[in-house]
Amino acid sequence: MTDAAASSPSSPAPSSFRLAYVPGVTPAKWVRIWEERLPGIPLALVPVPAAEAPGLLREGSADAGFVRLPVDRTYFSAIPLWTETTVVVVPKDHLVTAADEVTLDELADEIVLHPLDDVLGWERPPGRPAFERPATTGDAVELVAAGIGVLVVPQSLARLHHRKDLTYRPVTDAPQSQVALAWPEEATTDMVEDFIGIVRGRTVNSTRGRTKTTEDKPARKAVAQQSRSAPHKKAAPRRGSPKGGGPKGGGGRRGKPRRRS
Repeated sequence: MTDAAASSPSSPAPSSFRLAYVPGVTPAKWVRIWEERLPGIPLALVPVPAAEAPGLLREGSADAGFVRLPVDRTYFSAIPLWTETTVVVVPKDHLVTAADEVTLDELADEIVLHPLDDVLGWERPPGRPAFERPATTGDAVELVAAGIGVLVVPQSLARLHHRKDLTYRPVTDAPQSQVALAWPEEATTDMVEDFIGIVRGRTVNSTRGRTKTTEDKPARKAVAQQSRSAPHKKAAPRRGSPKGGGPKGGGGRRGKPRRRS
């Protein structure tokens, strides 16, 4: 077979499922389950900055995505998954490290970096502002390492940009970021439904799954109707049972009468 024949239009490539994900989200667990259950359908990962994720889904460059809320709920369906702990990233020798957790008031005298890709949606960022805002969270982490300020972010982003010379502590009263699975509501395909089932933890044989629900329901209904219409036979009592086989008042036991002595 020639290369031209092998790539002819008569042999279309299998469809794929495109999954977007924002920084800080690790989709490996769900990807592994997808590959086990649907090995014939490739899953393509599409990394995307948090601010660009809704636009990517709108334009159809991904079928679904792990995004940070809020999203436009008039256009998107979304399943909230978890809320992240917010932390402050500091050098390892910073005074903040003396405590297990801190409050925003304790950061009032600090230069708190506020990157342009911030995902916490501050009404008013804490602390003192830096001379200019870093372009990205990664840039802000570099400035923290240089001793220019501190950074308040979701814990997953602190882990993503981990450095040996930095650490972090939870901030108890800071805004939090919520991660959700989202997709355009009008584009709820069978593959989207399959991925929803995986994220929700449904098993392969779950009755809530798409395939089992649609295909097995008529069969279950037919079995139930057949069971109701079938005649029920009353089981015959066993010989020698207390209520059925023995003579009246005889205790249900047959045998030779005892010989009188």
